[in-house]
Amino acid sequence: MKFHYHLIVNPASGGGKGQKHSDIIVELLKKHQHTYTMYFTEYQDHEIALIDRLSQSTLIPWKEDQIEEDKVFPLLIVIGGDGTLHQVVERLDYLKNEAPVAYIPSGSGNDFARGFGISLDPVQAFWQIIKAEKSKEINIFSYEEQITGTRGVVVNSLGIGIDGAIVYQTVQAEKKQLLNQFFLSSIVYILPIFKAIFKQRGFPVLIEANGQTFNFKKTFLCTMTNHPYFGGGIAIAPMADSQSAELECVVVEKRSMLKIFHLIFLLLFKKQEKSKAFVHFSTSKVRIVSTTQQYCQVDGEVIEQNAFDFTLQPKIQNVWFNMKE
Repeated sequence: MKFHYHLIVNPASGGGKGQKHSDIIVELLKKHQHTYTMYFTEYQDHEIALIDRLSQSTLIPWKEDQIEEDKVFPLLIVIGGDGTLHQVVERLDYLKNEAPVAYIPSGSGNDFARGFGISLDPVQAFWQIIKAEKSKEINIFSYEEQITGTRGVVVNSLGIGIDGAIVYQTVQAEKKQLLNQFFLSSIVYILPIFKAIFKQRGFPVLIEANGQTFNFKKTFLCTMTNHPYFGGGIAIAPMADSQSAELECVVVEKRSMLKIFHLIFLLLFKKQEKSKAFVHFSTSKVRIVSTTQQYCQVDGEVIEQNAFDFTLQPKIQNVWFNMKE
């Protein structure tokens, strides 16, 4: 089987890491005489327009029983951060296009790569793609929000409360670009915590899952995830299994500042389950209702303050890569 690689590149991702990684990948494609076409994002949400165009003219699902040796298969490769990957996957879902997606992580957080076993090294990630022989299915999840009437997909996590507030503060941080350039991008995720943590108040959340209803009166964080990581490698749900079709729901209730900082300490060592403020459960479908104005984040992209009524459930995504050994 021959391939024509179609690369969507966000050159600004990771403070310029996307551009650097794409240069490396182009050299490898040339060296090994692969056929490819590059598409660079030039403005916010440009990925959507690129996927619309490629879906109409190029991208097709992988069907092993219909592939012939002399045919050329158009394979999509995304080079960018989790936000870029989210935009691409969500648009393909909207268009009902089941074309597989390959990914070379080039962002600040790269939680999807960590969760699903993709190397953070662009050369190794490239070979994970090249050595893969067929499309495979992984579990991400979809959401519907009743109040605003929106829907979408999530490749990493959806959270209401402190993680949404932290993402909001991170977006506002004027130093993010500078910190990324000096390879201190993890600080971008750490500094806003201290501003958000003192401002975040407990809020009521209703959760319906596994035939039960849970009422939390002083929620600090409410996050749904399909693998352990969020916020640039923080293992918020170390018990999560990316190979499972179930979602992991994590709730942290507001306690004293001393207990919150103790929980953060436990979080750094993946011992958060020892805290009474930390609650989690696995579920195949969940409804989350927050009646007060809160920030929300979806794959590290902030949703402005609002009340929310989410229904979330697993969704199959076609990908193209070999798991990291």
